[in-house]
Amino acid sequence: MLRCSLRGPRSGIAAAVGSAMGSLVWTGAVAAGLATLLEESATTYRLVKIAGGIYLLYLGMSALIRRKNAASAGMNQTAPLISAWSALRAGLFSCMLNPKVGLFFLAVIPQFLPTQHVTITGIVTLGLIETLTALLYMVGLAFAAARVILWLRRPRITQALDRISAAVLAAFGIGTLASAAS
Repeated sequence: MLRCSLRGPRSGIAAAVGSAMGSLVWTGAVAAGLATLLEESATTYRLVKIAGGIYLLYLGMSALIRRKNAASAGMNQTAPLISAWSALRAGLFSCMLNPKVGLFFLAVIPQFLPTQHVTITGIVTLGLIETLTALLYMVGLAFAAARVILWLRRPRITQALDRISAAVLAAFGIGTLASAAS
């Protein structure tokens, strides 16, 4: 979601909405009892994890290819261009293909339901509350990230960050050399 916010809040908000949609899918899976498969089947958990890893690799490679194509076209691109639709898809699939989100819903939602009266309506209501809360948080984060990136692009700030990064790397280098010498 933060990567999507680099060009402005619109793509970041789209990624947040996609992630919220993914949370709704997990809510439905918990309500239908499907998420229990993740908890009880190591194979199912591994398959979802592999699918999520492949999707993250796809996103990374796509970003590299976009940046390379932009560079070869002579575009001065400081952040990857990403459409709102692409950002929404990225948020949706990143959430849906993350088995830890399913396990989170499976572990947290039942904790807030009465043990003798668990209903699909109760599960869906709590899932909607969590989804709405996360959506509001992520939208706020998208706006904040879009504002911060404008500040970070100032030449004086960029120069200061370069100097700080160089000093930190030099300190790590000195620390590594010192630890190797002893």
